[in-house]
Amino acid sequence: MKQLERILIVGGGSAGWMAAALLSKLFQGLYTIELIESEEIGTVGVGEATIPAIRKYNELLGLDEHEFLKQTQGTYKLGVQFNGWLGDGTSYMHGFGVIGQDLEWLRCHQFWLKMNSLGRAQDFAGFSINTAAALQNKFLRASPDHPESPLAHIAHAYQFDATSYARFLKGYAQQRGVIRREGRIVDVTLRSDGFVDSVTMADGTVVTADFFIDCSGFRGLIIEQAMQTGFDDWSHWLPCDRAIAVASGRARNFTPYTMATARPAGWQWRIPLQHRTGNGHVYSSQYMDDDEAERILLANLDEPQRGDPKRLRFKAGKRRKAWNRNCLALGLAGGFIEPLESTSLHLVQSALIRLVRLLPDAGFDAAGVDEFNRQSDFEYERIRDFIVLHYKATKRDDTPFWRYCRDMEVPATLQRKIDLFAANGRIFREDEELFAEESWIQVFLGQGIVPRGYDPLVDIKSEEEIARYLGNIEQVIGKCVAVMPSHEEYIARMCPAAPG
Repeated sequence: MKQLERILIVGGGSAGWMAAALLSKLFQGLYTIELIESEEIGTVGVGEATIPAIRKYNELLGLDEHEFLKQTQGTYKLGVQFNGWLGDGTSYMHGFGVIGQDLEWLRCHQFWLKMNSLGRAQDFAGFSINTAAALQNKFLRASPDHPESPLAHIAHAYQFDATSYARFLKGYAQQRGVIRREGRIVDVTLRSDGFVDSVTMADGTVVTADFFIDCSGFRGLIIEQAMQTGFDDWSHWLPCDRAIAVASGRARNFTPYTMATARPAGWQWRIPLQHRTGNGHVYSSQYMDDDEAERILLANLDEPQRGDPKRLRFKAGKRRKAWNRNCLALGLAGGFIEPLESTSLHLVQSALIRLVRLLPDAGFDAAGVDEFNRQSDFEYERIRDFIVLHYKATKRDDTPFWRYCRDMEVPATLQRKIDLFAANGRIFREDEELFAEESWIQVFLGQGIVPRGYDPLVDIKSEEEIARYLGNIEQVIGKCVAVMPSHEEYIARMCPAAPG
C-alpha cells in the first residue's frame, strides 16, 4: 500500500483556500500540499452568506469566531427572509434552528396546524426564536447555561466578504506549510490510464502530484476540459442562468439575515456586512435581458452603489462524478446550485470532510471513490430539491417566468415530499440530507403549502390545552427576544471590524 505524497490544488478563491486550510490543519505535514492560482484570473466572489454548518468547518480550523468576523467584515445570520415569493406583498422567514418545543411525540407545527384550521393560530414566526429575533434585528449567541430556554437553541451562521475570507484562509494555510505558486495553467497531461499526471504552466514549469483538487471554477480545467467527466444539467428545474452583483454602502437596516426578494424573472439578494452591503440579481436569460436585469438591481438598492456591476453566467447542475480517478472537483468546478439558500460554501466544506473520511492511498481504490460520489450526488440532489421548492410553490402568475416555475414538473424526490406534507404536515429527513425538517416546514408554509389535515394524534389534546401550549411557547420566546441586544450593538461590542 503506497501512501499519497503530493496534493495539488488548482485554483484559489474560497474553495481552493478552504481546501488548503483544512488539509494543512488535519494532515499536519503528512503530505506536500501546493496551490496554484493566477492573479490574472478573477474569482466569482459573491458567495457571502452561509448556513450554520460553516461553524463546524471554522471549529475544525480552531478559528476564533470574533477574530474571524473582524477580518472578514462579517455579521451574523439567523435565517433568510423571502419577500414576494408566494405573491406580491407576501413575506416569510426561513429561520435556522428549532421550532417551538415538541409536545410528547409530536412536533410543534402539528398543533399549530389544527389551530390554524380553526382560525385560532398565531403568526407561525413567533414559534422560532431565530425568526422572532431576526424580525426585530436582535442577536445573541446561544447560551448553553440554561438548556431548557430558547436562548440555548439559537442557531447562527455568518455573512462575510468572500474575498477577505479567502485571504484569511490563505494566510492560515501558508503558515501551515502550504506552498503557493503564482501563474496560469495552460495544459493538463493525462496518463494512459486516464489519471492526471501533471499540469503545465504558462512559463513552461511542469507540476506533478498524486492527487489533484480542481478549484478552477465553472470551466473545470481538469475535471471537465481534460478528463471530460460530464455534467448533469438541471436548468429545466432551475432556469436562472445569470447573475449581476454589485456592492452598495453600509446598510442602515443592519439585519441579522439575508434577504431574497422575488423579481419578474428571478430574485434579488441583499447581504449586510460591516463595511458595505452585497447585492445581486439572479435571473433567467430566457425571460429577461442583461440590461433590464441590471436596471432592476440598481433601482432597488438601499444605499448608493459602489463600483461597477459584475455580470456572471452559470448553469445549474453538477459533474457526473465529483471525484474522477485522482481528481476531485470542488466548488464551482464540481457543480452549481444558485445561492438562494447559501449552500455554495457548505458544499465545499462537506466535500472536504467527506474526502478526509474516505482518504485514499495512492491506489485510489474504486470502492472509496464510488462511495464519495454516491454521497455527493445525494447531497446535491436533496439541496436541489429544496431550492426548486421555492420556485414551484408559488401563486405568482404575473410573468412568463413564474408561470413556467409554477407549472413545471419537479423531481420525483421533491414531489413525494410535497405530497406527504400537503396531506397532513409530515416531513421526514432522509439519511444525512442537509436541510432539517424545520427548514422544510417553514418553506412549505411560507410558500403557501398548508396541509389539508394534521396528525390525528393531535386530537388527544383539547383545544384549550393546545392554545395554552402554543401560547406559552410564543410568550417565552417573546421574553427571550426582549432581552437580546440589537444585531448592530452585539457586533460593535464583540467583533467590530476596521473601517473598510
